[in-house]
Amino acid sequence: MGNLLKVLSKDDNTPKVDIFLDFENAQPTESEHEVHQVVERVLSTSHGLLIELQQYKGADNEIREAISNPSRDDLQEKAWRAVCPSVIKLKKYYEYSTELENVLPQLLQALCSGPYTPTQHLERQQALAKQFAEILHFTLKFDDLKMMTPSIQNDFSYYRRTLSRMKMNSQYKVHDGVGSVFEVSSEVANRMSLFYAEATPMLKTLSEATTRFVSENKHLPIENTTDCLSTMAAVCKVMLETPEYYQRFENEETILFCLRVMVGVIILYDHVHPVGAFAKKSGIDMKGCIKVLRDQPASKVEGLLNALRYTTKHLNDESTPKNIRALLA
Repeated sequence: MGNLLKVLSKDDNTPKVDIFLDFENAQPTESEHEVHQVVERVLSTSHGLLIELQQYKGADNEIREAISNPSRDDLQEKAWRAVCPSVIKLKKYYEYSTELENVLPQLLQALCSGPYTPTQHLERQQALAKQFAEILHFTLKFDDLKMMTPSIQNDFSYYRRTLSRMKMNSQYKVHDGVGSVFEVSSEVANRMSLFYAEATPMLKTLSEATTRFVSENKHLPIENTTDCLSTMAAVCKVMLETPEYYQRFENEETILFCLRVMVGVIILYDHVHPVGAFAKKSGIDMKGCIKVLRDQPASKVEGLLNALRYTTKHLNDESTPKNIRALLA
């Protein structure tokens, strides 16, 4: 309770930062090495998953034909064989979300514990901060692609309906169309169904993992985590509005990377902090962060603005100032 009161009673909780996080080239120090290796094994497949999801082709036509011709066994079989390879991919994405869920606490433990201030953590542990940023970047990018791919929901819904109709056992086999056999338990299928029912499934996974980290690590003051998140948001904001910093980026895409990371930590903060990210006593300069977003081409940031509008927890609270709500209207 004391930690909670300490967070709520801060008058000026917005961190003042002036550091450059090398999101492009940061390398792990010896003290970061162990956690960095664990996280890197998970992150090494993230880029390939995004490319695969970007190229996702659903079985819409086959499903439509099968539904329109319920007595045609050949069309039912064709739709089933078309949808099964998609289910294999969807299971892989879901399993990856559980991998992220498992490594995130290790990153948070490293970045939020010990004698250092949040700014010192980020300065001294740039490689881990970069990995945390990469997880957030992947999460928002994945959810963007998922929302633009309605075939995902259609494929999985058809798959489950067909399984029910076939009255299979709790363990069933799915052919991927190449000859190998893929097994899915009904328990996993149920969890996948809940996962894909979410508008932003990866973000929900990360938010719940962060909230759980705070509740399970009672030896860590809650502000260790919230201050880490707010400091990272402030660092991204400063780098994006300071020519001296953003001109150091070697890749133009790093600007969009920073924007995604900034939005990601704001959303996590809003789910973890007792009063959220939008209240006056928040540790995040929401007006400044939204301005940074608004200064970018609308086509690049509309999805990020929507993430703030629709995936945060406290935007519509009475404590949210009217001018902040107006900026996101």
